[in-house]
Amino acid sequence: MKPKPTYEELEAQVGTLRGEVTSLRRETERLRRRFEEARRTEKLYRSLIHSSADAIVIYNLEGQVQYVNPAFTRLFGWTLAEVEGRRIPFVPEAEKARSVEAFGKVLAGEICHGFETRRLTRDGQMLHISISASCYMDHRDRTAGMLVILRDVSRRVRMEKKLIQAQKLEAIGTLAGGIAHDFNNLLMGIQGNASLLLFNMDPGDPRREKLKNIEKYVGSGAELTRQLLGFARRGKYEVKRLDVHRLLADGSRMFGRTRKDIRIRLDCAEDLWSVNADRGQLEQVLLNLYVNAGQAMPDGGRLYIRADNRQVDAQRAETLQIKAGPYVMISVRDTGVGMDEALQQKIFDPFFTTRAVGRGSGLGLASAYGIIRNHGGTLTVESRSGEGAAFTIYLPASDRPVESASAPRSKTTGGSGTLLLVDDEEMILDVGRQMIEALGYQAITASSGREALALFRERSSDIRAVILDMVMPEMSGAETFDRLKRMDPDVRVLLSSGYSRRGLAEEILRRGCRGFIQKPFRMEELSRKIGEVLER
Repeated sequence: MKPKPTYEELEAQVGTLRGEVTSLRRETERLRRRFEEARRTEKLYRSLIHSSADAIVIYNLEGQVQYVNPAFTRLFGWTLAEVEGRRIPFVPEAEKARSVEAFGKVLAGEICHGFETRRLTRDGQMLHISISASCYMDHRDRTAGMLVILRDVSRRVRMEKKLIQAQKLEAIGTLAGGIAHDFNNLLMGIQGNASLLLFNMDPGDPRREKLKNIEKYVGSGAELTRQLLGFARRGKYEVKRLDVHRLLADGSRMFGRTRKDIRIRLDCAEDLWSVNADRGQLEQVLLNLYVNAGQAMPDGGRLYIRADNRQVDAQRAETLQIKAGPYVMISVRDTGVGMDEALQQKIFDPFFTTRAVGRGSGLGLASAYGIIRNHGGTLTVESRSGEGAAFTIYLPASDRPVESASAPRSKTTGGSGTLLLVDDEEMILDVGRQMIEALGYQAITASSGREALALFRERSSDIRAVILDMVMPEMSGAETFDRLKRMDPDVRVLLSSGYSRRGLAEEILRRGCRGFIQKPFRMEELSRKIGEVLER
């Protein structure tokens, strides 16, 4: 039997126990404070993740969802209750291999930042996503899972694609414009000689029909160059304020006569604004859209044409790459075969066509795009395979009065006096001189701006007008005009170019030039333009 502890021993034991209790209380308080601190930190982290503008997903090591934040739900559509403990079914088949490889590296200890991929939303929409991901550790500093941040970069990707497309079109457009200019000079040589032969030919001459055919073929070539110039954004000729409703009504009615199997519905706002545009160019754009819609509906269908007023705000304008302000929106929608995404990305490319070889130049929609951009607007397309296509045009609204088209005089009239023809192409100088002299004028020629200035300085009292080429080496048509203007403020100049009157030509016209004529031109048009310049 153990002896009873003494009072002193009991007192020592009580002291020891009191010390242990005190230490335990201190440890308990310390752990309580650490727990509270950890809870506050967890609450802060949860709050940060919960309120993040980017979508966040937390996975365990098996790839099962532990948490998704509200931003994820807003972006992709799934709630935490729907995906917790599961894999999210939002990885497209084409992206699975890349994603598995990327996340495998993360689990191996690497940090993923800016991994661009695609993900599906709950309703099937495809988004371009930038992903950052890293592992997170448990309380024992062991890998417990993966935190993934997903940011929607679809808008940026769309803008980048549009920029690349615009740069590509700009580069090819510059080439196309140069080709069109040179081609028009060649056509001018053919057209000029045909006009000279026809000018004094007897109406009953059997060769007359052959020459008329040559003129017709030149016209076809000129139409091709007009499309090239339209694509190159150098094809805006006579800009006037147009009644869009009437333009759509006339064009759709004419197309409807050629395709009785297509039912056309035109719906325009009653107070539809007008636009400043070249009527012929805009008619070409609309006809291209109608014809493309018809090809998408070989067995017939419906064509919906709609026009509304639109106020485009800064955000929408940035997306469309136009200026903010009032626009007329024209929509041409068909019920045809539609297009997949890959085809939609190519349809505005020059020389791209889905038609059989020899059945199309591939310039239709590329030219249409260039024309609309040239007018300060834009042309877009939305489509899905089997669900038709919708082309949408935005054109800046006008505040000028509507102008009616006036028919140009077609009669060839002669004249007298001396005209100075300036062109760096020997072929143009030769045929142009003969055309001028056939109209009754005397012609002197210069093959450069410097030569033209010297001749004008010597014979300014004799020269009634100058026909001046726009594009020349060394001294351009613009510089030549300015120097002629300094020599004689009243000099009468008719600009001539294989390009259209857009841009620099319009600027020179505003500075006092009397007129513009585009190559190739016929004798009748040359006669009319010279008459207009001399009468002003």
